[in-house]
Amino acid sequence: MDPRHGTFPEGTTEPYAGSADSPTTRAVKDIAFGSIAGMVAEVFEYPFDLAKVRLQSQVLDGSARFGGPLDCLMRTWRDEGVRGLYRGLPVPIFGSMAETAGLFVAYSQLQGLIRWSSNLSQSSPLSISQLGLAAGGAGFLTSFILTPIELIKCKMQVQMLSAPLRIPDLGTTPPSFVLASTNASNPQTSTDRRKSVLSPRKLPGPFTIISNIIRTSGTRGLWTGHTGTMIRETGGTAAWFASKEFIASLLQARRTPTQLSLGASRHSFTHNSAEGSSGGALALTPWESGLSGALAGGICVLALYPADTVKSAIQTAEELRPPDTFTPSREIRRNVGPFWGTATAMYRAQGWRGLYAGCGMTVARAIPCSGIVFVVYDGLNQRFGP
Repeated sequence: MDPRHGTFPEGTTEPYAGSADSPTTRAVKDIAFGSIAGMVAEVFEYPFDLAKVRLQSQVLDGSARFGGPLDCLMRTWRDEGVRGLYRGLPVPIFGSMAETAGLFVAYSQLQGLIRWSSNLSQSSPLSISQLGLAAGGAGFLTSFILTPIELIKCKMQVQMLSAPLRIPDLGTTPPSFVLASTNASNPQTSTDRRKSVLSPRKLPGPFTIISNIIRTSGTRGLWTGHTGTMIRETGGTAAWFASKEFIASLLQARRTPTQLSLGASRHSFTHNSAEGSSGGALALTPWESGLSGALAGGICVLALYPADTVKSAIQTAEELRPPDTFTPSREIRRNVGPFWGTATAMYRAQGWRGLYAGCGMTVARAIPCSGIVFVVYDGLNQRFGP
């Protein structure tokens, strides 16, 4: 691990001899490079993330809307087009930039804190367990930023699946509820009803969704599903960074002496005890950065995937399992169950298969996307670093 990542607090340890970056400059670069890396990866992975959320949100339904990841993607393409596959993209674009930048900044600073608390110099490499601790702390802190962003994203991703408005038909005794577009005197056929549900309709944007959440549940409602996000980000990020560092160190250790000499560089995201003739930290080659990041991405997803499934079900409950039509707004939030209660209900409904709904596709898209994140981040670090 590059010892220059993490410089907190100032003046308490000896500086790294080759560093030209101040703590502020290092943080700014982490934010900039992390934001760019997150944005590039998000554009590539978004349709798969949309399918994942839709599959996760149907676990508690009486009947499944989609037969699997491919069916979900194909039906979304058929019914909603390209726009549907990228519905709500601006929100996760911002979110991925904030998340990735926040993770790298917090990860760097927490490493510095660990070195300081252990009376280590900033040039001392950390163990894998210490790197995992720093990464877990970074994930925990970032989860507070990420939950509101993911809440809005998930709600927008299932908008077209939301149950249509139902109103009472006073022409029947007792009154029955029918679709808002139907009435007792002019019943629609099943085909007409399907068209009325799938036809384009005015959908709320992110600011309208935020306003509705605050009005019905207060500011606290923006952190609906936070327990799931916190568990996923804390454990998943620890697994992500620690496994990336470990795999990268193995790839560097396999280099021949000639490769070690040629690989010496002024900057590297991953520090290794082996050094080239110039005494500098070894830089990861693009393929090493991509491979280690890709494998780490798969490990990250598998680590705590059920927590993400429960989170998605909680955050989309109001859209897909709304309360009765005339439920007062102050009662709506009571329809969303707690994390462990929802997890238990999902397990009873479909077992472990339900808790891992969409996992295969998520791992498949996480592998290249995680590789992209680290190739971009490491490349920018090596190109514009000190």
